[in-house]
Amino acid sequence: MTTEPTIICPNCSTEIKLTESLAAPLIQTVRKEYETRILQKEAEVARREADVRAQQKAVEDAQKVIEDQVAEKLKQERTAIVEEEAKKAKLAAANDLEAKAKEINELEAILKQRDEKLAEAQKTQADLLRKHRELDDAKRELELTVEQRVQASLEAIRNKARQEAEEALKLKVSEKEAQISSMQRQIEELKRKAEQGSQQLQGEVMELELEITLSTKFPLDSIEPVAKGELGGDVIQRVIGPLGQRCGAILWESKRTKNWSDGWLSKLRNDQRAAKAEIAVLVSNALPKDIESFGNIDGVWITHPRYAVPLVIALRQSLIEIAGTRKAQEGQETKMELVYKYLTGPKFRHRVEAIVEKFSDMQADLDRERKSMTRLWAKREAQIQGVIESTVGMYGDLQGIAGHALQEIEGLETPLLE
Repeated sequence: MTTEPTIICPNCSTEIKLTESLAAPLIQTVRKEYETRILQKEAEVARREADVRAQQKAVEDAQKVIEDQVAEKLKQERTAIVEEEAKKAKLAAANDLEAKAKEINELEAILKQRDEKLAEAQKTQADLLRKHRELDDAKRELELTVEQRVQASLEAIRNKARQEAEEALKLKVSEKEAQISSMQRQIEELKRKAEQGSQQLQGEVMELELEITLSTKFPLDSIEPVAKGELGGDVIQRVIGPLGQRCGAILWESKRTKNWSDGWLSKLRNDQRAAKAEIAVLVSNALPKDIESFGNIDGVWITHPRYAVPLVIALRQSLIEIAGTRKAQEGQETKMELVYKYLTGPKFRHRVEAIVEKFSDMQADLDRERKSMTRLWAKREAQIQGVIESTVGMYGDLQGIAGHALQEIEGLETPLLE
């Protein structure tokens, strides 16, 4: 069943069914009314759209004018800024160029001063080497002259004594020779005991030899002996570079004993810290079982006296090289770390080994020459001593026989056999 729409009469309140024939006029009227309103709204919308388009065009035109004005203004300001910056850049470049020129002049002056100091230092070193060589030559010449004079004097004494007493004193000579032989044995025993000496005296002699060696080999360095009773090793070597700059310090400790002691290492490390030295070197005749010539144990260099010079040449050069790069490494690694890293690295080991090999060859040649000369000197000394003692003995016997009637012989009046 279909339900039809109804309306209520406003006058009588009667419900009336809204049929198509009855609603058609009303619907038509309402439709026309709404169509009229829609047309009016569309006209209003079209008018407003036209106004909006006109306003938008006006805004776009105004915006274009403003943009053109802004672009022109920016162009003018940009040109002015470019010109101003160009002026500033030219002025800054001129100032910078002037500063660079001044800096270059200052650096050239500093370089010239350093070259002059280097030339002066090299000249001083050359003079020292020349004087040292002249001193060695003079020493050898003096030794040769003394040897020649002694030989000449002894030959004259020998001939004179032989001529005066050979026939008369053969028996006495035999007796005196026996006495001399006994006394020589006593003298050799006394010499042996004197050579053994006290351990303290031997240590002081070794320290003095070390100080003299360092002063001779490195005349530019400051070699400072440590006072007795003070902590800090035996000698401090302050390394001076070729330009006169301080490059670091090497603390030396010398030991002349028969047995090695590990306690020396900790003491020397404490002394090294107290002395503020970059490197510590222990020179000893007795070495640890793992070291034959030289080596590094816990940051301390240990060497036999034979290898002390080639080792310190390498250590000293390492300090000079590290001092040259110290500023470049500033802020990255400490000085002690640089020294330790270099000294414990293979490069330094190879360099020292090369130096030691050459030095060992030179030392071996020198030892052979020294042994040969020592044997020769010992033989000549024994011959001279024997002649002198025999001559003095014969002279004493003759004095006992002839008394004061025997004239004094210069050089024989002192009793040598007391």
